Amino acid sequence: QVQLVESGGGLVQAGDSLRLSCAASGRTISTRRMGWFRQAPGKEREFVAAISWSGGNTYYADYAESVKGRFTISRDNAKNTVYLQMNSLKPEDTAVYYCAAGMVVGRMEVSSSYNYWGQGTQVTVSS
Repeated sequence: QVQLVESGGGLVQAGDSLRLSCAASGRTISTRRMGWFRQAPGKEREFVAAISWSGGNTYYADYAESVKGRFTISRDNAKNTVYLQMNSLKPEDTAVYYCAAGMVVGRMEVSSSYNYWGQGTQVTVSS
């Protein structure tokens, strides 16, 4: 079992920055990857970014409202914590952001590759 607790969300203005944190506990030694997903009201959950637990390889979403270039995922293995630095925030970034841990072989951007999920943290960006 792995427990994930997100923090760092809040209400900000367009152009501001936020850093989300995800603290992992439990059997983290089996973790292959950590990811961030988000879900806006009325929309499906979508992939944001992921990082391999040991190698530090990163992967970012590449869709229309891309976060690549604005968001940075990183990890501190000593603290069992993954971060999502979000810069130049836009109103369309408003969503609940979820941290996830994946133990099985799979694609980093696919939600089914993740076994454990946090409770989510709200990010609201006003225009």
